[in-house]
Amino acid sequence: MVSMKDVALAAGVSQPAVSYAYNKPGKLSVAQREHILAVAEQLGYPGPNIMGRSLRSGKVGAIGLMVMDKLSYAFADPSMIALLRGIGEIGELSNVALTLFPLNNQRIRKEDGKPGNTSLAVRGLVDGLIIPTMPDDHPMVRAVIQQRIPYVVVDSPMIDGAHYVGIDDRGAARQQMRHLLELGHRRIGVIVDRLNPDNHRGEVDFKRFRSSTEMIVRERLTGYVEEAAEAGLAFSDLHVFEAGGFDSTVGQAAATSLLNQYAPTAIVACSDVMALASISAAQALQMKVPDDLSVIGFDDIAEAGNAGLTTIRQPLVEKGVYAARFLVDILNTPPAKGDEPKRKIFQTQLVVRTSTRKVD
Repeated sequence: MVSMKDVALAAGVSQPAVSYAYNKPGKLSVAQREHILAVAEQLGYPGPNIMGRSLRSGKVGAIGLMVMDKLSYAFADPSMIALLRGIGEIGELSNVALTLFPLNNQRIRKEDGKPGNTSLAVRGLVDGLIIPTMPDDHPMVRAVIQQRIPYVVVDSPMIDGAHYVGIDDRGAARQQMRHLLELGHRRIGVIVDRLNPDNHRGEVDFKRFRSSTEMIVRERLTGYVEEAAEAGLAFSDLHVFEAGGFDSTVGQAAATSLLNQYAPTAIVACSDVMALASISAAQALQMKVPDDLSVIGFDDIAEAGNAGLTTIRQPLVEKGVYAARFLVDILNTPPAKGDEPKRKIFQTQLVVRTSTRKVD
């Protein structure tokens, strides 16, 4: 059987260089790595013994990604798809398995069959976790911390000492609202996907807004309220509707209720999915966008450009890239006591298209 030593001799490199080609490609130039892999393929070398390497290092060669809702959400939500794409772009993970953990799975949520006990049954299944957009103080996150599983947070929750990738959600949301105010809109409705994971749908009062456990939506709604206040609009002047979920169907229902009850001239949505659902709801009511209704979203998913949606652009794929890089770095070199957590805060950009216009 062809060994790593055989590949090293044939390629004219050291054995560690062959190992780096498979496990730590960042230590080699692209040309050197491609040369080594080409020689290995010619010789029929299958690559390092993953099981043996796992036994020696104590690692299993897999990372995990938490999914807040059911598994199908990971393959339907544009933001989650972009995050997965970004994770997949990291070369160091080319030989690493990615396991999805949907947190509505009772086998993951319960320990020893005792109701009320929560755990994350991943110790020994993955070496580390990426945690995207979880509610504040979620029991599964607490379990990860208690089990000392290496992890990186994307967007939320904000945890002291945690490695983190995100954006300034409040600042970007203020820019959304400012755009509509500068166009002269004062009858403005707001569509948010979920303030708490309790299936609530409908109009949101100030008490529910303040009690929200979903950091990202809470921060964006806070941005809307703060920016509107500077223009003399109170919370009660912003008719806020909660969809109670993340898909277009619940978004359209929320937007339809908002449009029928308050007839706003503009809608600010906390995601492009909610914004596009608002456009669909308006069209079903024989309203024209932007002549009768201006709509602005958040994310700049692919469908936003096709629909001419004015929105806030954030680097969805790049978030996955940085989260994966951070996790790889942590697994390769565990941080020492006193080290500052790794953090990356991306810039956002207002992208003006054809779904917003000045009030006549």
